[in-house]
Formats: sequence, structure tokens, C-alpha cells
Amino acid sequence: MKKETRQRRILSLIRAKPIGTQEELRSFLERAGLPATQSSVSRDLEELGVVKHHGHYTVPRANGAAARGLLSLNMAGESLIVARTEPGLASAVAVNIDGAAIEEIVGTLAGEDTIFIAVNDRKAQRAAIKKVWELFG
Repeated sequence: MKKETRQRRILSLIRAKPIGTQEELRSFLERAGLPATQSSVSRDLEELGVVKHHGHYTVPRANGAAARGLLSLNMAGESLIVARTEPGLASAVAVNIDGAAIEEIVGTLAGEDTIFIAVNDRKAQRAAIKKVWELFG
């Protein structure tokens, strides 16, 4: 629960103000009553798919991704990614993901608004998340 709260706060902070370093982000979290280590902040940023753009952290849930149906990507366990889409678009989004032939992805399974993306391990999971965001960004 603490990790989810911290990650929600990280996203909120990044959307609210320009933050350029992990230390700056860690400091904001501490002031908000969520103490964190630099290594946990680093892992959170990677899991959330946060990237640096023009010297500041940004959340890659750009309008381009939302316009194409993809809303979020979240790690689940060591070899699964759960993608949320606009209602009714999971199949179309999964077709785009499959068509990109991302080498880390073993396969996809789409429902109405959710896609399970299977990968081999944690390293492949992180790489696949980045590549899917690039595909939809």
C-alpha cells in the first residue's frame, strides 16, 4: 500500500511542477510525509514509465497514447504487464502491440478494456513497458 501511495504522489508531483532530479523528488515526497530512499524513487520512476524530457521528469501518458486507446501500463508480478485501455479498445491496442513485434513480449491476451502482456522476466518487463509507451507516445 505504501508503494502505491508513493507512486501516486510521484505522478501527482511530476504533473504539478518541473522536477529535474531524483533527490528533488525524494525531498518533495519526504515533505509530503512519504519518506523514500533514492533507490526506491529510482525503481518507482522506472515502473511508472517516467522519462526525462528537456531536463525534467514527465509522465509518458501523452494525449497520443490516450487518443489511440492506451491509458496505463502496470507491472504485475515478475512476468506480466497489465495494460488498461479505453472501453472496447483493448483488442485494437493488443493488435498494435503484437504488430510491433517487441522482442521482450511473449504474447498478449485482450479483454474489453484490459490487456495482459506476458514477458519472460523483470528485465524484459521493464523494457517492454518502455517500448509500448514509445509505440503509443
